[in-house]
Amino acid sequence: MNPYVLLMILLSSLGLGTTLTFASSHWLLAWMGLEINTLAIVPLMAQHHHPRAVEATTKYFLTQATAAAMILFASTTNAWITGEWDMNNMSSPLASTMVMTALALKIGLAPMHFWMPEVLQGLDLLTGLILSTWQKLAPLALIIQTSQAIDPYLLTALGLMSTLIGGWGGLNQTQLRKILAYSSIAHMGWMIIVLQYAPQLTLLALGTYIFMTSAAFLTLKSSSITKINTLAMTWSNSPILTTTTALVLLSLGGLPPLTGFMPKWLILQELAKQGLPLTATIMALAALLSLYFYLRLCYAMTLTISPNTTNSITPWRIQTTQTSLPLTISTTIALGLLPVTPAILMLAT
Repeated sequence: MNPYVLLMILLSSLGLGTTLTFASSHWLLAWMGLEINTLAIVPLMAQHHHPRAVEATTKYFLTQATAAAMILFASTTNAWITGEWDMNNMSSPLASTMVMTALALKIGLAPMHFWMPEVLQGLDLLTGLILSTWQKLAPLALIIQTSQAIDPYLLTALGLMSTLIGGWGGLNQTQLRKILAYSSIAHMGWMIIVLQYAPQLTLLALGTYIFMTSAAFLTLKSSSITKINTLAMTWSNSPILTTTTALVLLSLGGLPPLTGFMPKWLILQELAKQGLPLTATIMALAALLSLYFYLRLCYAMTLTISPNTTNSITPWRIQTTQTSLPLTISTTIALGLLPVTPAILMLAT
């Protein structure tokens, strides 16, 4: 089969699976959408036939199959107790806790996060981008739909653990894909912690996370970088791209006046408004952990120069044939949305 036709079939199956889960209020239909999603991305992950890619694909498939089996078991238990398969009728605490645990495993929330860095490390950057953004949408939609039936203490615990582990885990990493995996875990924690109080802020955090992560992955793809020590060579090849990449990383860390500050600011404000100053303080301190490894990357890119045999910077530039429009759009959104926060808040409420 033509590889482009196969690619289009797999990508449209990804879209179909996510849309099916979005549109469903029946547990079996939602489970079916999640399964289509998983089966569509597995060939994309294993397409390079590299041992690391095959290992990552196997780990991902086993993890997602376990989570799907747990969802099926929990929904069957709920249907047995309540007599219906509707998502909005999760009156059994056991079933709702099992569903939340399974969905946390699907999106890589701590302490069910162990597969995420290992899987992402074995993939190429574009498939890693799909795994870090698109594959989060369907499970998060189910979490948002069932959030009112889930124990709030469980949501708070998952959110706090994810932000802390996402910060701690990325500190000693040298592989950029693993750093972005821990960044993803930490951002998921921010989304989950505020879900029970203001679901619209969860959606806002998800939107900004998708654009910032897309900008980071597309930048690394355009420069073919996967390790920290390679970052030092980007300045001489593409100064403008290096500058915007450093800003995107600081935006992921949540520094003002960049877009990434907006969801963190609003979530901390909401937590303080709900009478949870201790939780807000822990979240803010956990954000500092994440900020440290983003600053490490910025330091490697902008303040170090790789060892050269000559004393002059290489004068030529490599002409790229890659399309730059998605990178331009995602970078612009990742850097400049903070001034329109009031307008976004008006649309969200």
